[in-house]
Amino acid sequence: MCGIFAIFSRDSKPVGTQVLHGSKHSLREMAYRQSGKQRHRGPDSTGVHVIAEDGVAMVHERLRIVGVERGDQPFVSNDGNVVLVANGEIYNYLELSAEIAKRLGTYKPKSDCHVILELYEVYGEDLLSHITGMFAFALYDKRTKQVLLARDPFGIIPMYIGEDKAGNMWVASEMKCLVDTCSKVETFTPGEARFGRVGEMRTFRHFQQSWIKELPTNPCDLNLLRSSLESAVRTHLHCDVNFGALLSGGVDSSLIAAIATKIMREKDPYYRLKTFSVGLADAPDFKAARHVAKYIGSDHKEIVFQIDEALDGIRDIVYHLETYDVTTVRCSLPMLLLTRYIKSTGIKMILSGEGADEIFGGYLYFHKAPNCEQFHQELVKRVQQLHLSDCLRANKVAMAKGVELRVPFLDTGFVNHVMQIRPQDKIPGELNAFAEALGPLRRIEKYVLRAAFTENYLPDDVLWRQKEQFSDGVGYDWIDSIRRVATSHVGDEEFAEATRRFPFNTPTTKEAFYYRCIFEEQFPVEGAARTVVRWVPRLDWGCPEDPSGRAQAVHQVNKDVII
Repeated sequence: MCGIFAIFSRDSKPVGTQVLHGSKHSLREMAYRQSGKQRHRGPDSTGVHVIAEDGVAMVHERLRIVGVERGDQPFVSNDGNVVLVANGEIYNYLELSAEIAKRLGTYKPKSDCHVILELYEVYGEDLLSHITGMFAFALYDKRTKQVLLARDPFGIIPMYIGEDKAGNMWVASEMKCLVDTCSKVETFTPGEARFGRVGEMRTFRHFQQSWIKELPTNPCDLNLLRSSLESAVRTHLHCDVNFGALLSGGVDSSLIAAIATKIMREKDPYYRLKTFSVGLADAPDFKAARHVAKYIGSDHKEIVFQIDEALDGIRDIVYHLETYDVTTVRCSLPMLLLTRYIKSTGIKMILSGEGADEIFGGYLYFHKAPNCEQFHQELVKRVQQLHLSDCLRANKVAMAKGVELRVPFLDTGFVNHVMQIRPQDKIPGELNAFAEALGPLRRIEKYVLRAAFTENYLPDDVLWRQKEQFSDGVGYDWIDSIRRVATSHVGDEEFAEATRRFPFNTPTTKEAFYYRCIFEEQFPVEGAARTVVRWVPRLDWGCPEDPSGRAQAVHQVNKDVII
């Protein structure tokens, strides 16, 4: 995982010297300078490729994970006509490499993303139907002056697109690279691609599934569910550097760590996965995480933070996240402290459990779903907005410290499998109709996921532990403290002007108002505020607006199991 940046001139003509903050810059200098704002994403190398006669500059900030020795970008085709900058991981690259080798006679990919270049030569824009993974990329074809931009189905990898006053197109992994050069910016939609000359590009969906618009009818098969997740984790272990796993003690991260351990021990029976937890001294997550670590035999480390040191980073976290969403800011500050420590240990890739709550209905407010149809519709909405919340947080916080974070639950094949399961098998509470759900346990969220892994994967008290949102699980005092401190920065008179000052996404609390003010100061460009969607439970289901899991009536304080 890395950072990409590109400038494509509107008429494919040379771009003259540009002035920024009083200084003159050539196209190459401008590209290098602006990409530097996301250089934390690629601390290992920076690559720049300029096609001056076409007004094109492409930059790659690299974190070396796969193909360490040969994978520096931008990639250029053998004839020099096609240039690629790509961010992410292509999980089926070994299979694709074998197919490419049959066509070329011999082929050894420089890295997993190098296959994109070779596939383009054969399939053009249709290459997107052949790759599986998390990705965002920009490709330029010098022969046709055409650009191909694409982002993975769920937006695991961030990408933004902007336009300057001359109509030139700018692309970057992080919005901060665009705000002082573009007159407007927008989020590149997950599952979409754009192809053509600048100003004439055609947008199309490369990811379309029936479950997005139709109510699924497939009954849940626990054996198939288990094997599907194990396969997803296996593909996410392709890595040429040391890696570890986040371990909160919740069922999602615990299952990923347990499965990864089983797979790695196929080759090394004594393998110990490095796992990490973060929290205040009395964090609810610590006890459960210790139990899991002992059960799976991991090399576990707890990072205990103080409230003040996390609060010091509020402005920094808004800048790194590029959002003012309350839930995302709350969750991200402890995680930033954790990834900084992980980086210091020499680990460059970590596994995490993001995505399970969205595809299985794990958030506690899902207990309020009035029927199976609305439950499924809410799942679809949550999946489609992952790039604005959990994926955004997971990627940008980890990459702020140069660490790649992988999310096996969001493997494309696994998401499609789970989202095609009929909602009555997944819905929590009394509406759950899964045939094998016995007694009161059927009331717990993510029942089928838990039931699929009852055979020696996790301790029962963790496998059946109630959902604890990350910002709550690190310690209940954390939410109370950050809310109090943020609120103290906003006076009553100032907050009374919220609607006038912020007519779009108007803050409804002083905490939200404070984050919004910081965001507007850091990202003063048209469209920036509209890249954010607030994460709130379904108010029309009778849920409180506060996103904390503790605010939901079903939350069981200090109880590990619903019985």
